[in-house]
Amino acid sequence: MDSYAYTELLKTLQTKCENIESIIQVPRKKQRLDEILRLQDDASFWNDSEKSAAILKEKRQLERILDKFNASKSALSDSVELFEIAQSENDGEILASLFADANALESCVRNLEIEVMLSGEHDNANAILTIHPGAGGTESQDWANMIYRMYLRYCERKGFAAEILDYQEGEEAGIKDASLLIKGDLAYGYLKVESGIHRLVRISPFDSNGRRHTSFCSVVVTPEIEDAIEIEIAEKDLRIDTYRASGAGGQHVNKTESAIRITHIPSGIVVQCQNDRSQHKNKATALKMLRSRLYELERLKKSPTSPQTTTEIAWGHQIRNYVLYPYQQVKDTRYNQAFSDTAAILDGDLQSLIEGVLIAQAHTQ
Repeated sequence: MDSYAYTELLKTLQTKCENIESIIQVPRKKQRLDEILRLQDDASFWNDSEKSAAILKEKRQLERILDKFNASKSALSDSVELFEIAQSENDGEILASLFADANALESCVRNLEIEVMLSGEHDNANAILTIHPGAGGTESQDWANMIYRMYLRYCERKGFAAEILDYQEGEEAGIKDASLLIKGDLAYGYLKVESGIHRLVRISPFDSNGRRHTSFCSVVVTPEIEDAIEIEIAEKDLRIDTYRASGAGGQHVNKTESAIRITHIPSGIVVQCQNDRSQHKNKATALKMLRSRLYELERLKKSPTSPQTTTEIAWGHQIRNYVLYPYQQVKDTRYNQAFSDTAAILDGDLQSLIEGVLIAQAHTQ
């Protein structure tokens, strides 16, 4: 990078910060934060636990966006000042240091820009992520397990907490189904773009002839809906089955029929939960999962800009291709950027992919 390119970068980042400042309305957010701090000083604030919890959640959101904005603005201001000094004194050492840190500065503003995009109604909610293999038996079930591990590693990288709601092992390898409750700031906002069909091309480890196989796996991500949101579910529309839990777990695994499977007959949606010893608690969690799925289904129907979902886990419907043979590439069909470090992506390094989709979708709205 040279001085001209760096000057242009600073101009672009300054324009972005000015736009972000007007969008997030910094003075208004600071005023609201001061109001919340005054409310906390009142002893009666803690009398209503639900209300106080909601306000404290709002406080964390305000603090997070203001902290990120201030950090980005400060880093940009420092860079502009140092650049002017280095140019006036012809200090090559400082200039080289600024050029070396250019990507980090751009990333700082980009992360702020992404967070501003994630201002939807449920973007700050926890996410319920469900994985289901396509046709193909062991091969697809193994792919589903690779996807499952990829999201667990992504959660570790992002600092999200992942709670296993359901985990159904395959007969030979992999998984038949898995569901995770992912908790963290903007968990649903980031992970919502992962909903869709994921396609894998590789030399199958289960094929003794070493042939290339294509496998499919569906991922469904919905927000964890708060109890205050009313979703009507008629008892007559439900089929509830119990079964023995399987997979890694506590002592109750495979001993009692504590696991719950609920089928919503009108929509065909199936949810499962086996993470607790109590059948009653598993049923409550499964119903919560169902409410989230139904809510998201209705939202997609009402929004003409929302991507259409499909129930077919097959070719032509995929949102992302993971090619491990004859070359190494991961490519998202929604914004057509290819990544060659497939091992890192399958190990949870998804942030660049996710941000790319979010930006592409924001530009098409």
